[in-house]
Amino acid sequence: KAIISSKATSDWEIGNHVYPPARKKLNENGIDCSLKRAEKLTKADCDEADYIVVMDESNLRDTRAIAGKENYEKIKMLLDYTSAPRAIADPWYTGDFSATYRDLCVGLKAFEDYLVKRGEL
Repeated sequence: KAIISSKATSDWEIGNHVYPPARKKLNENGIDCSLKRAEKLTKADCDEADYIVVMDESNLRDTRAIAGKENYEKIKMLLDYTSAPRAIADPWYTGDFSATYRDLCVGLKAFEDYLVKRGEL
């Protein structure tokens, strides 16, 4: 059984609902996140995870600091699973939630394909 969760690497938004423009984009695409609140990633989360997927270099650096060196191999940027690896632009800075959503869809499909090829899904 797969367990998927989303966690923050900083304390800034802990306990808050999904950022309103992100929530709007998710709702437009039929994804209900009304019950989601920001939670902080822990070392225990990293120890238990099979995969740790991040969006950009900043998240990669912060996640490594939390995860510890023994978990580095598990941590990859989402678009590393695609044929065009790169960071996903942070919509907090770009304001372009549509581009981020498109990148997420491409990355998640590539990650799904990766898991299928490995017989894990």
